[in-house]
Amino acid sequence: MTPKSNCLNPLDGILCIDKPYHWTSFDVIRCLRRQFHVAKIGHAGTLDPLATGLLIILLGKATRLFQFLMCLHKTYEGTIQLGIETNTYDLEGEIIRRSSTEGIQLSHVVKVMDSFLGDQYQIPPMFSAKKLNGTPLYKLARKGKEVARNPHSITIFQFHCVSYVETILRFQLRCSKGTYVRSLAFDLGRKIGCGAHLTGLRRVQNGSFSIDQAIDLKTLEDKSFEDFQTYVLPYQNFCAAYSNP
Repeated sequence: MTPKSNCLNPLDGILCIDKPYHWTSFDVIRCLRRQFHVAKIGHAGTLDPLATGLLIILLGKATRLFQFLMCLHKTYEGTIQLGIETNTYDLEGEIIRRSSTEGIQLSHVVKVMDSFLGDQYQIPPMFSAKKLNGTPLYKLARKGKEVARNPHSITIFQFHCVSYVETILRFQLRCSKGTYVRSLAFDLGRKIGCGAHLTGLRRVQNGSFSIDQAIDLKTLEDKSFEDFQTYVLPYQNFCAAYSNP
């Protein structure tokens, strides 16, 4: 994408982006800022680089809605591979354990998934952006250090098995803010007894916002600022729904 002007453009509203694979959430911010020179921009809820899907972008006055939008429940679709654990709990990490999945029945997998429903405490993974004394945990993990992490409260509303074929579990998940899906995959594998890691994740819902509203970044290539504005949901539409910031 190439810049359209050299001045800052004021714009207030919400933009739903379909985040690409291997992009960080800040990569998306940087791309939009560079192309459209919006005066103020942020996002409401980070996605890991290996995750795709709905990323809510806040523009101008809509950045005031951050604290409200962060609290919305999220819905994901994804895949988990049973029988292999990695140190990051996903595809990015090194394999640390392999176990046989022979004899594991779908009925048992579903029963274990159901056991995660409801309120609970979850321990953040070492490979995460959560900070300890100002240092992101992933920086400590890359140095081979593991530290105690305080568990935090989450709620799992739905953890549904879509299919289970040859050690690959496809699932749909609806959860509260702050849920680490990678940790959920790891904990699921431990509870089943064979280990597991997350192999794919896509956010499809964030509160009332849906992936169906999201724009692919390629759609915005070579668009003018005027064209860009047509994809932005007006800030005024959300003021009443999310208090009176």
